Amino acid sequence: MSVWIGIDLGTQSVRAMAVTGSGQVLGAAGRALTSHRDGPRHEQDPEQWWRQLAAATREALRDVSPGRVKGMAVDATSGTVLLADRDGRPLTPGLMYDDRRAASEVDRVNSVGAHVWEQLGYRRMQANWALPKLLWLLRDAPAGARLAHQSDFVNRRLVGREVATDLSNALKTGVHLIDESWPSEVLDALRVPATVLPEVVRPGSLLGEVCAEAAEATGIPPGTPVIAGTTDGCAAQLGAGALDVGSWNSVMGTTLVLKGVTRELIHDPLGVVYSHRAPDGSWLPGGASSTGAGVLARELAGRDLDALSEQAADRFGPGHHGQAGCSGPGLAATTYPLVSPGERFPFNAPRAEGFTLGHVADDVDRYAAILRGAAYIERLCFDYLDLLGAPVDGEVILTGGATKSTYWNQVRADVLGRPVTLRENAEPALGMAVLAAGHAATEEMVRTREIVQPGGTVLQEHYLRFVDELESRGWLPSPAAAHARERTA
Repeated sequence: MSVWIGIDLGTQSVRAMAVTGSGQVLGAAGRALTSHRDGPRHEQDPEQWWRQLAAATREALRDVSPGRVKGMAVDATSGTVLLADRDGRPLTPGLMYDDRRAASEVDRVNSVGAHVWEQLGYRRMQANWALPKLLWLLRDAPAGARLAHQSDFVNRRLVGREVATDLSNALKTGVHLIDESWPSEVLDALRVPATVLPEVVRPGSLLGEVCAEAAEATGIPPGTPVIAGTTDGCAAQLGAGALDVGSWNSVMGTTLVLKGVTRELIHDPLGVVYSHRAPDGSWLPGGASSTGAGVLARELAGRDLDALSEQAADRFGPGHHGQAGCSGPGLAATTYPLVSPGERFPFNAPRAEGFTLGHVADDVDRYAAILRGAAYIERLCFDYLDLLGAPVDGEVILTGGATKSTYWNQVRADVLGRPVTLRENAEPALGMAVLAAGHAATEEMVRTREIVQPGGTVLQEHYLRFVDELESRGWLPSPAAAHARERTA
């Protein structure tokens, strides 16, 4: 049986996975990565990416017959870039996805590229995006310097020669996703030499084959096809199997991230939703909220969250997440669970801060109120996506750490008022194995663990109260609030 290698090059670690066409994981391994932070700066050593990737793949492939390996792909963090020389050696550290040192370049980038960013639906770049960081790096760049995204750097080592970058990783560097090329007029005006930029291809394209030197270092058989990957967020979506138009992957970890599939590019007047390009040419819109499970670690530090989940299920029961007419402590309480100040999706509110509506009597109430608020934000995201014209009637697949809580899964199904799907394994590394294998392999490689059915009436009154509160504080725009009310009614 054929084996496909997926590699997730993240922030804290690199993870490699060897997966069969039926979804069986034959080997998996990870290695830690270290960062250096200093104020707005966040850097990593590109050579460490390669060393740790090689160590992880060697372990993951330890029991895999070399003749079975048919392809591989790598994902990486979105907006992480460096400059390299013509031979692929790093000239700078890797400026990570959240590095904001190039904030002074953002206004110029948005002024010069406004018409293109508008066409692409996201309207404005942010300080941590790759194009401002590239301008900052080019201030002192030596002759012959080349842009490399995080995945480009390791793909070049794998192939042994210069490689193309993929549209997904190039999004935040300003690639024109509709034309599938660099917007030369904009980049010329920003004084970015064409010689600095790599060729651009769609995710899923063949970049080359693993060279002998890379095979020796990584344990990946020489000649293995290297497929252009994606960003880590898109990789997680592929791993979740959210590939059909109208399907969505809702990732509830420290924060909430939604990613879906549409036929047409979504244009968002708020600029909180932006779209990647899928391997088949469709679009992958998504947004990242500042709310999520990270609030549990802060508000309930040291508490046994599994025990609180069981107690909340016993206290409130399925379908009773604060419904009108229910009685009991904290049933109506809802917490807006902001992990850090400011909201990014489903609305843009830099001054937003967390709050709690209703009475919280104890830790069980507090736990349930946080889960309820996160579910309301999730529902509001779908309401806003529907307002933008995105199809939201397909499968909803839940992934992330929050899916460990049976109670939270049920709350989310109840609040959304629709079935939600849980996968056996939805790691980004699996998504890269799926991408390397091709779209036709997805159905067998991505396995369903459970489908959770909504078990009670959606709490309309309290959801709308939550929407009203967000609007009254000036954070949620009135058209979005009105559409949420209309969909609820």
